[in-house]
Amino acid sequence: MKAFSSKSSGREMRRLRLYPGNCASKPPPRRRERANAVILETAVLDIREGQSEAFERSFTEARSLIAQTPGYQRCELRRCLEKTDRYLLLVWWDTLESHTEGFRGSPQYEQWRRLLHHYYTPFPEVEHYAFVDGDRVATGGAHRHSAME
Repeated sequence: MKAFSSKSSGREMRRLRLYPGNCASKPPPRRRERANAVILETAVLDIREGQSEAFERSFTEARSLIAQTPGYQRCELRRCLEKTDRYLLLVWWDTLESHTEGFRGSPQYEQWRRLLHHYYTPFPEVEHYAFVDGDRVATGGAHRHSAME
């Protein structure tokens, strides 16, 4: 068994801890790392009334599918406090194409659709955002499409 100093042990424990709401057990990026989170995908998910618990269980299974995609960085699913059965999905990608071509063109996306799309009413609009830092705007631009595309 590897021995750690108290300093490295704490660092290792923080690195390994699970972060609630994240689709991976990675900490959120630090400020200097955010510039590398080039594209942020957002979707407001309205779930059929009374289906939130089932949706959350299905999402737990589905999130491992999206995490397999090259260019995927991390994701978060957040429940709305004001509106029952509403969620916000945030996914960070290396490039727009990592999502629109990579994930959307993969067998994992077909499984994702089977697990989750029947919960949505209506189907959500998905938008993509680029990081802005002063005079610098990350490449990749913004793109908008329906989740059914």
